[in-house]
Amino acid sequence: MYEPIRTKSVHSTMARTACDFPHRSREEELDIQLAGHLAALLAVTDELRGLTPSPDLETAAERLAEQVARLRGGRAPLRAAPSAAGDPAALHGRAHALAGRALVVAASRADTAAAILAAERMDAHTEALTEPQELSTTA
Repeated sequence: MYEPIRTKSVHSTMARTACDFPHRSREEELDIQLAGHLAALLAVTDELRGLTPSPDLETAAERLAEQVARLRGGRAPLRAAPSAAGDPAALHGRAHALAGRALVVAASRADTAAAILAAERMDAHTEALTEPQELSTTA
């Protein structure tokens, strides 16, 4: 049957005061999430640059790096070394998904610059995913 609790809660004894453990604000958490999504998108963009170099991908990588550095207080993100192996369609699909996640977080954070960049990257990756299908159906 039910027996009343006889000891103090572990939670009240572990933390002496409310200030004993760090807390982050909602804005700080969203900054961390957004920087993470944009950094992951930057890594995929770097991989795509290795497979299919283009001025658009170069510009996108620079803009993504700027946004990540801004969100991380000026710390530049680590960059992936572009490789010549991989499936461009799969990378574009992954980049599209990451840009979508970044867009959702940027919108909830009300970060217009990051939201615009994420939306542009989504459009670019959608276009890249649809181009091969159009070419294969007309050929």
